[in-house]
Amino acid sequence: MTDMTGKVALVTGAGSGIGEAVTRRFRSQGAAVGMVGRRANLLDALGNETGALPFPCDVADSAAVKQAVEELVSKCGGLDVVVNNAAIADRGRVDELDDSDWNRMVEVNLNGAFRIARETVPFLRQRGGGAIVNVSSIGGLFGALEAAAYGTTKAALLGLTRSLARDYGPDGIRVNTICPGWVDTPMTDPVVGLLMRAHGLSREEAQNKLTQFNPIRGMAAPDEVARCIEFLATDASACVTGTILMADNGQSIVDVGFIPIQMATESLEDH
Repeated sequence: MTDMTGKVALVTGAGSGIGEAVTRRFRSQGAAVGMVGRRANLLDALGNETGALPFPCDVADSAAVKQAVEELVSKCGGLDVVVNNAAIADRGRVDELDDSDWNRMVEVNLNGAFRIARETVPFLRQRGGGAIVNVSSIGGLFGALEAAAYGTTKAALLGLTRSLARDYGPDGIRVNTICPGWVDTPMTDPVVGLLMRAHGLSREEAQNKLTQFNPIRGMAAPDEVARCIEFLATDASACVTGTILMADNGQSIVDVGFIPIQMATESLEDH
């Protein structure tokens, strides 16, 4: 049900992490894939390895986005799937961010997804429908520490998803959001490094500490998230639109108020 032979997909933020994993997975399922990202060297290397097509551009640049989409459609004859994955994740509270910090996050994480959707919807419509998957985060549903701009943009993606799903459902275009938790990607390396330095931990120990209260322990692998995106992007989810798929190893279902009780119980059991 997830065979993508003959499909054409566009993946943003494709140079590393989740975007790279999605590119590899879509190619393995037979899709032609256009990769958008700012780092041309990473796109070229991945393209040489997988046969995906590189389109270096910044999703904050409207003209570049339009050109990349049109070039992909011209080369491949159409478009069926869009994955809005490009994002940046700078830390900071509101009183620590200037206009430039805030605007850059909005331009990439939110406006970038808007620009990609605006340019791709007409081509999806021409094919009789398709799928858009927006990559948000559990940080868009809950309050993360010192993540004012990141959390706000990821939350806004949920509203954009619902609007797109409502407006373009009659055209056969399904739009959904995936919300990953901790994923073993370069974006999480600074947090893992912080725990390593603060507690004298190995990389694996630091990753385990981040996820110690998850029902499923450990960080997700990028390909595990890519498999979830594959589901939302294909006919396997033909009746699903406007929804949120949590891909967080159960992190979002944990009642943090009971964590001290859990810790106390485990401490007593150890003694």
